[in-house]
Amino acid sequence: MGENKDRMLAGDWYLPGDPQLAEDTERRFVLCAAYNAGGGAAPADREPILAELLGGLGRDVRIRPPFQCDYGFNIRIGDRTFVNFNAVFLDAAPITIGADVQIGPNVQLLTPTHELDTERRRAGWERAAPVSIGDNVWLGGGVIVCPGVTIGESTVVGAGSVVTRDLPAGVLAVGSPARVVRALVD
Repeated sequence: MGENKDRMLAGDWYLPGDPQLAEDTERRFVLCAAYNAGGGAAPADREPILAELLGGLGRDVRIRPPFQCDYGFNIRIGDRTFVNFNAVFLDAAPITIGADVQIGPNVQLLTPTHELDTERRRAGWERAAPVSIGDNVWLGGGVIVCPGVTIGESTVVGAGSVVTRDLPAGVLAVGSPARVVRALVD
């Protein structure tokens, strides 16, 4: 592997122009294009593309195209999860999605962060922090989950919310930044 890919995978500062990362980006581009172009095909016919693109794919996962990601290999999705149209999963760090998760349209799961120092940011330095979504979570349409966030199982995040901090299990959270408004009872 290239030095910057090693640094990225370790969660350190890296430069994304690394030749190995460029190859990984091209692989992702080809697979996402094939998946998205097959939008009229049955999900079972598109599943082999997802299996090749993603690092882990549970049973009966449905992702409605178009779908975009950075690399794909850092994404793991649990059984019976549904991802609606226009999902963007930037997976410079691991993105782990549990089983039976519902993800609304236009949801963004973002792991990269950029340098605050102007000179280093201009030079292209970035790093990433994992995103983890527990089982039975529902992310409403347009939710943005920021780097390093964990959302506990059975939590619901209201449409348009921006999740900047961890959310516990079994709560309803809304707003920008998302705040817990109440506990949920099954």
